[in-house]
Amino acid sequence: MQTRFTQAFGIARPLLCPGMSYIATPELVAATSNAGGLGILATGPLTPEQTRQAIRHIRTLTDKPFGIGCTLMMPGARENAEVALQEQVPVINFSLGKGDWIVQRAHAYGGKVIATVVTEKHAQSAANVGVDALLVTGHEAAAHGGEVTSLVLIPAIRRLTDLPIIAAGGFGNGQGLLAALALGADAIAMGTRLAMTRESPVHQHTKDMIRQRTVADTLYSKNFDGLWCRVMDTPTARRATRKPLGLLQAAWRAAGAARRMHMPLMKVVLGGLLRAPQQLRQLAQFGAATESIRLAIEDGDHQRGVQLIGQVQGLIDDVPSVAELFQRLEDEARQCHASLPTL
Repeated sequence: MQTRFTQAFGIARPLLCPGMSYIATPELVAATSNAGGLGILATGPLTPEQTRQAIRHIRTLTDKPFGIGCTLMMPGARENAEVALQEQVPVINFSLGKGDWIVQRAHAYGGKVIATVVTEKHAQSAANVGVDALLVTGHEAAAHGGEVTSLVLIPAIRRLTDLPIIAAGGFGNGQGLLAALALGADAIAMGTRLAMTRESPVHQHTKDMIRQRTVADTLYSKNFDGLWCRVMDTPTARRATRKPLGLLQAAWRAAGAARRMHMPLMKVVLGGLLRAPQQLRQLAQFGAATESIRLAIEDGDHQRGVQLIGQVQGLIDDVPSVAELFQRLEDEARQCHASLPTL
């Protein structure tokens, strides 16, 4: 199944695994790429040295194109992007920041760059700096989807640009793939669906919970990590999203986050309190959310952890291999296409 995206990025199938923290590990990335899609390594929880090791490990598992993800507003993201550029990773996917410098340096060695966007304005800005594709994230997505649903956002951005579009948010089967192509996309990204594969490191208890949930069992709140974010509806998640973080509590959490990231404690906490309290609060929420996300994914601990999840969780009831899933999606898309009424 060839599209402008597969042709431009040298892959066989218009399917992408986004860079989900603690989930998009080298093993899942390689399995995605080996099955004909494009796997994106999550670097948010990684140090630069860990990122370098992960990139080299992926290269021992696949000879197919792969990428890394960088959420530029997060601490350490620029350093991880620097490592990816040094290692000449085939694809870099950036979000929540200005990535013109990544585009220039990646293009210098023949790399490709994908920008994650949630609005028409962001899409136009990314196109202006020369990215090679847009990952367009609708409201239905896990974590940081935008305010507009995929059904409307994809064609809205298609009107602005001829760049390949990867649709994210609500996609997990062949019918969704066909719908995305009809809306003007050239591929789909499936975070929640790929989290529910055998190669995914998500804890079995969490996988069992996902299978039990419906499409309505999510919360969308700004109070979890400081940005509008979609998570699985659990008692712990309800507590975590009940109210915004206070400044003193933010300072305490930021101190812990600074220690874990080996950042100067006085600069982060005192500097934040005096000069940039909103950035301090954001760092604190990111730091607290990161550990909460890890607990749910790696330990299956939902007494303390919170699971990022998309609404498509309600359509998932099994845990296939990545290769099995991708073949199923192609078959479903063809069957759906054949069953459509003739116009």
